Amino acid sequence: MAEEKGGSCGFFPEESFSSWGSYVKALGQTRTRLADRLMARSVDDAELNEVRARSQHEMKKTLTWWDLIWFGMGAVIGAGIFVLTGLEAKEDAGPAVILSFVVSGVSAMLSVFCYTEFAVEIPVAGGSFAYLRVELGDFVAFIAAGNIILEYVIGGAAVARSWTSYFATLLGRHPDQFRVIVHSLAPNYNHLDPIAVAVTAIIGIIASLSTKASSRLNYVASIVHLAIIVFVIAAGLSKADTQNYADFAPYGPRGIFKASAVLFFAYVGFDAVSTMAEETKNPARDVPIGLVGSMSVTTLLYCLMALTLCLMQNYKTIDSDAPFSIAFGSVGMNWAKYIVAFGALKGMTTVLLVSAVGQARYLTHISRTHMIPPWFALVNKRTGTPVNATIAMLAATAIIAFFTSLSILSNLLSISTLFIFMLVAVALLVRRYYAAGQTNRSDQTKFIAFVVLILGSSVATAVYWATSTGWVAFCVTVPIWFLATLGLAVFVPQARAPKLWGVPLVPWLPSASIAINIFLLGSIDKKSFMRFGVWTAFLLVYYFFVGLHASYDTAKASEQGKLSSQVEEGQSRKPALVDSSN
Repeated sequence: MAEEKGGSCGFFPEESFSSWGSYVKALGQTRTRLADRLMARSVDDAELNEVRARSQHEMKKTLTWWDLIWFGMGAVIGAGIFVLTGLEAKEDAGPAVILSFVVSGVSAMLSVFCYTEFAVEIPVAGGSFAYLRVELGDFVAFIAAGNIILEYVIGGAAVARSWTSYFATLLGRHPDQFRVIVHSLAPNYNHLDPIAVAVTAIIGIIASLSTKASSRLNYVASIVHLAIIVFVIAAGLSKADTQNYADFAPYGPRGIFKASAVLFFAYVGFDAVSTMAEETKNPARDVPIGLVGSMSVTTLLYCLMALTLCLMQNYKTIDSDAPFSIAFGSVGMNWAKYIVAFGALKGMTTVLLVSAVGQARYLTHISRTHMIPPWFALVNKRTGTPVNATIAMLAATAIIAFFTSLSILSNLLSISTLFIFMLVAVALLVRRYYAAGQTNRSDQTKFIAFVVLILGSSVATAVYWATSTGWVAFCVTVPIWFLATLGLAVFVPQARAPKLWGVPLVPWLPSASIAINIFLLGSIDKKSFMRFGVWTAFLLVYYFFVGLHASYDTAKASEQGKLSSQVEEGQSRKPALVDSSN
């Protein structure tokens, strides 16, 4: 038996994997162990001290609110704004695409508020995984975290392949010219992309060496990117034709909301900033300013970009692949397409960098719980970064980017992220209205009933929207959501107040976040839900055969350690951390 010692280097150091006999015995106890871990909830102190100690060394606290604002913009403002704006304006929303950006921006901002309260009070690298583990339990947290990891890897691979295409365009070549075509491989997997692999590797080296250095590089690249976006807006508006806005919403409200679900992908990435709370000097001040500030600036820029594009060119003639480049050409500014390509290239570079930093920290905290091997949790003493997790995540990204075409990757849009954001909003309600040992049975029952009504009415609204063209059912589902939220506000007392920074207008704001995220899920195609189901099924298989038993052994070893400490010392002993800043 390999004993748990807060950061063991063994790949599977838990008792259940010490021999085949132990593993078979553990499998025989799956039902009992699942019952134990299904609703097992962590606590803030455990995440902040005991769990974090399993990385052996602390991450360096070098970031400020200024770093987080630029990380936030770097994570979000990528190639999406240069491509998706034109696609959705042409096919789904018309000039009203600006309203689509507002809707998806409001949804993202509501989620930002929910994330911020957690990031301030539980400033650890695990982000939503840690928050859900504290409020909704191990099982829900693991399923959620698995989908976030998938989103990061697939999204990173898509951006890396786009990087190659824009690089070729910048050099005046065909977007596919730098790829190697192997005809013996299957279609959509035979355009090999060595440049995407090289870019991913370089990003991995930078992210592994220093978080502060990554911040500085992101800061410089984001300033250049921001300057290019300002140029696009200013130059584009100088060629504006208001007649292009005559038919403002040609596809009606449905087109606006359908485009919102797709454009939400352009906001994905801000959650990476919450994973950096562990490396922030003053989380209570820096995280709220960083998250809310970056999302506010991003939403404003997106709306201005959408306005500019649709004023320059009629939505019917917008090019789906290179909307801004073609739009500038149509108004006699063909030279500007190279500036647009350079801006997109800069944007994708910062997205890859911030994504690399964020996804490694997710993986680090998940492995601290031993749901995946603890080897990934180790923090390098010299760099103060999770090198193992960074390399592992970017290796997966590089492999997928090397083989898989953008058309396949782009189908895996934002379903996982919307699902996670909805769960975080639910977790915030749980955090405010339920405290173990304090909330009485009556309040607990009312709380569960109101939350079920909020979720049920939101799902019914989304399903009706996706399957019907009518409006009658909304007169039932929306009032139910409103009355359930009102009931929660009036009849259930809050069990816990935020210690440092709190989301305003609880329960209205998190309830609205739940409703909007679920509503946008209703606008996503069936194939995305099928892929979501397949990946979730894979996660369940892994959890039942590996993750459940590893985390169960770790939890029991931790409980025994605390009991022994209390007997020997008369109090709980906190694991020591070696601060790599010294």
